Amino acid sequence: MKLSVLDQSPILPGATPEEAFHQTTELAKQTDELGFHRFWVAEHHSTKGLAGSSPEILATHLASQTKRIRIGTGGILLPHYSPYKIAEIFRVLETLYPGRIDLGVGRSPGGIPNVNLALNRGELPSIENYPSQLSELLSYLYGEDPNGMGIHASPKGESTPPIWMLGSSGTSARVASELGVSYSFAHFINGYGGVRAMHRYFDHFQPSVQQTEPQGNVSIFAVCAETDEHAEFLASSLDLAILKIEQGGLQRSFPSPAEALGYTYTLDEEQQIQENRNRMVVGSPEKVKEEIERLADFYNVDEVIINTITSPFEERLKSYQLIAEVFQLTKEGSEHAFF
Repeated sequence: MKLSVLDQSPILPGATPEEAFHQTTELAKQTDELGFHRFWVAEHHSTKGLAGSSPEILATHLASQTKRIRIGTGGILLPHYSPYKIAEIFRVLETLYPGRIDLGVGRSPGGIPNVNLALNRGELPSIENYPSQLSELLSYLYGEDPNGMGIHASPKGESTPPIWMLGSSGTSARVASELGVSYSFAHFINGYGGVRAMHRYFDHFQPSVQQTEPQGNVSIFAVCAETDEHAEFLASSLDLAILKIEQGGLQRSFPSPAEALGYTYTLDEEQQIQENRNRMVVGSPEKVKEEIERLADFYNVDEVIINTITSPFEERLKSYQLIAEVFQLTKEGSEHAFF
C-alpha cells in the first residue's frame, strides 16, 4: 500500500507563517527520504491558522527541495480560476519536474464569502460550471483547443500531470467518474459517506485521455506516537482546533496540547469531539497501521494520504517517521505506478 502526505502549512503555537513554510519544506524532505509516495499542499485564504494560500507556488518550491516524492496540490480551488491559466501553470511545473507533479483540484470555492468575492472581482463563483471547467482543464493539459480559439496551453511536453479531483461528497465522485480523472476523498473533512462515493466513482468511471482505469485514494488525520497515551495527548490539540474551526474559525495559531487539556469543554463540545474522531486515526504505530489498513479496505483503495497536525513540530515529524517504520516504507518500495 502507498502512503502519502497532505500538508496545510499549519501555524503552530509561537510560530510565524515563515516558520510554517520552513516546516512544510522540512516535512517534504523528510517524507521524501522516508518513502512516502506523494506530498500535497492545500489552498486556504484569510486564515490565521494556516499559511498556505498559493499551493502552486509552494509546490514549485517543494519540488526543487525534494528528489523522488511526487509533489502536488490538494487542491487548487478551480471555480476561482481560468482552466487555461491553471493548465499553463502545471505545464510549466511538469516541464521543470517531469513525472513528479500532481494537479489536485477542488469543486468547493471555499467557505469565506468575502474571500470568494475578492478572488472573483466582486462576484460569487458558480460551482454549476465546475464540470465544464474541469473538462476544459483536461483538454488544455493534453494539448487540445476545447473552445476552437486557435490556442494551446504552453509549454508542450512529453508528459502531462494527472488531474486528481478532490471531494467530500458523492457529487464530486460523479464528476470525476464522468470525466475520467482520478478521485481523492477527504475523509478528514467528512467522515461519512465516503465509501459510497468511492464505490460510485469506481462503478461509473469512464476512460479518458488521461487514464483508462479508475484511480482513487483517501485522506485522513493521523497522530502517531510511541504509546496510545502520548498520541492521545498530542491529538488533543487537533481535537480543539477542529472544534474551534467548526464554531467559526481559529482566531490565531493552532492550540498546543497543554492548552487543549486546560480547556473547559461543555457536554455538547465533548460529544462533538468524539464525533470528529471518526475523521482521525490516533494511537501507537501498531494501532495506527491497523486502522489505516482498515480504512483502505473500506474504500477499496491502495493509497492513504495522511494529514498530521500537532505541536511541537518535532512531534509531527516523529509521527510520520513512526508510520513509515511500521509500514516498512522504502524509497524503492514506494515507487509504483505513474499515478
